[in-house]
Amino acid sequence: MGPSVNYKELIDAGAVILDVRSVGEFKGGHARGAVNVPLDRINDYVQKQKNKEQVIITCCASGMRSGNAKGVLQSAGFKNVYNGGPWQNVNF
Repeated sequence: MGPSVNYKELIDAGAVILDVRSVGEFKGGHARGAVNVPLDRINDYVQKQKNKEQVIITCCASGMRSGNAKGVLQSAGFKNVYNGGPWQNVNF
């Protein structure tokens, strides 16, 4: 475990909430303002994003897929990526 993160503060400052669950899961409920990019499409997201400084909070159902997405984003050079774990953790 690392230091605790205030997700509400990050969101209030303009962080993007990236929900990497399937479209069906996302439709069943998601954090307010979240963008749905299923994990199997994360590379498409990486290709389209130019601002590698953008704060991104990944989330999913349990934290596993969002952890994988965080790794992909960081490997692509994104500097401010947080694994929010279950989407309910970032639903304010």
